[in-house]
Amino acid sequence: MKVRVPRDLHAITTIADDVEHDAARAGLSVADTKAIWSALKGLYRSGAYPGVAFTLRRHGQVVFNRTIGHAEGNGPADPVDAPKRLLTPATPICLFSASKAVTAVLIHKLAEDGGIRLEERVSHYLPEFAQAGKQDTTVSDVLAHRGGFPMMKIRAADKKVELMEDWDRVIQLICASPPTATRQQAYHAMTGGFILAEVLKRVTGAPITDYLDAQIRKPLKFGHFTYGIAKKHWPEVALNYEAGAPVRFPLSTVAERALFVPFPEVVRASNTSSFRQAVIPAGNIYATADELSRFFQMLLDGGTAHGKQILKPETVARLRRPVGRIGIDRMLMIPLQYSEGMMLGARPAGLYGPDTPEAYGHLGFMNILGWADPSRHLSAALLTTGKAILGTHLIALSRLLAVINGRCA
Repeated sequence: MKVRVPRDLHAITTIADDVEHDAARAGLSVADTKAIWSALKGLYRSGAYPGVAFTLRRHGQVVFNRTIGHAEGNGPADPVDAPKRLLTPATPICLFSASKAVTAVLIHKLAEDGGIRLEERVSHYLPEFAQAGKQDTTVSDVLAHRGGFPMMKIRAADKKVELMEDWDRVIQLICASPPTATRQQAYHAMTGGFILAEVLKRVTGAPITDYLDAQIRKPLKFGHFTYGIAKKHWPEVALNYEAGAPVRFPLSTVAERALFVPFPEVVRASNTSSFRQAVIPAGNIYATADELSRFFQMLLDGGTAHGKQILKPETVARLRRPVGRIGIDRMLMIPLQYSEGMMLGARPAGLYGPDTPEAYGHLGFMNILGWADPSRHLSAALLTTGKAILGTHLIALSRLLAVINGRCA
């Protein structure tokens, strides 16, 4: 399933006014920026994404802040004459699992301020979590996807995305579920975020939405960057579309095990009003590519933004420090290495392209990426609205990351 791609992309390209800086100020040549832009256009031409938003900062300078495609109306199954809405740099897009990086920063901030200890057991803050053999799991374990509860035990009748909108029920189910991968690296697609947010709520007495607002969104002067999104912004939101090759066994099984519902159902539910109103700590922050890049730039700058110390440098250092060695993740079945909250880059190649041992960030469903790479002095965000697992877009994505890393070396 592919979108219709015009020969000339000029009419569907939007560049943020007066934001992109001269490449020389970022230590890049005109040839460098042309190569990166060509690779980005190549990614869009793969046909897997109705819309692509990209922001790249280097040495703190905005090199790219632009979009290609549509926020609505050019999905693979949409009729040719469907009304279309252009994707722009101001369009909010759901970050899905890239939201985990933000939730992790909030937990590290809470620890920095003395509210919790990351080495402490989760059950110290959330007593009912000690059920079914999880009493020794620490906050640090959960952040590093070693909490032992990548899935929760639920009845077949409850396996609906809408379950994620019932906060108290989800917490109850997770607490009652036995560990299935104790101390082993296994991606906690949904479960970890809820437990971390509930710990924060118990300690601060306020929901994680308030903490995000006070600690990140307002200090960084973000317009969006919220769990869920206010109803007044719904007309602006980019829709998500199922795309790429059909998801079949065994990938369909891996995807459903991580998400607990079939892949197409997640895509469908993500466009509903109930999803937009929900608070899903592991998966529904809405933001622009520029906002996500600015978030990682704050981390790259030692926790500072707009002259304010958002996080202490030692907190940022811990946030990106590896936990264990790179290994096969027992949920995703691919080689990964985590810190306490971030997916880490690797050498010779990793999530953020070739030769990225210092890079850290997070992947979102499916080819959403937000990351920082201290060795290249860059922070970047790539937001895509096509949800494709397999297809030629993977070649184009690999090429884009390779070009970015090569030109920013």
